[in-house]
Amino acid sequence: MSGRADSDTGPQTADGETVAGQDEADDLMEDARRARWTAAATGAALTVAGLAAALLRLTGSAPALVPAAYAGGAAVCAAAAVLGSRGRTRRALWLLVAGVMVMALGDQFD
Repeated sequence: MSGRADSDTGPQTADGETVAGQDEADDLMEDARRARWTAAATGAALTVAGLAAALLRLTGSAPALVPAAYAGGAAVCAAAAVLGSRGRTRRALWLLVAGVMVMALGDQFD
């Protein structure tokens, strides 16, 4: 006998992969899917909010730089939504932060 009694890997499937390993892989896939949806949805929401703010500031008496900053921030957030939906969630997060910062900077000019 060449093995320890406590080194059992658990029940195995037909192709030799353990059930515990498959559950772990399923959990990782679910986490990745949730991160993609979160990045895409957040980017889309911030894009809509930035465009709405740009339109509201455009109709008011704000300087032209303010709606341009909101629209620019919205464009950056739209790019983040696209990257997030393609699985580049870390880059999407940084673009979301940058887009919101551009919008906040535009709000300072008001």
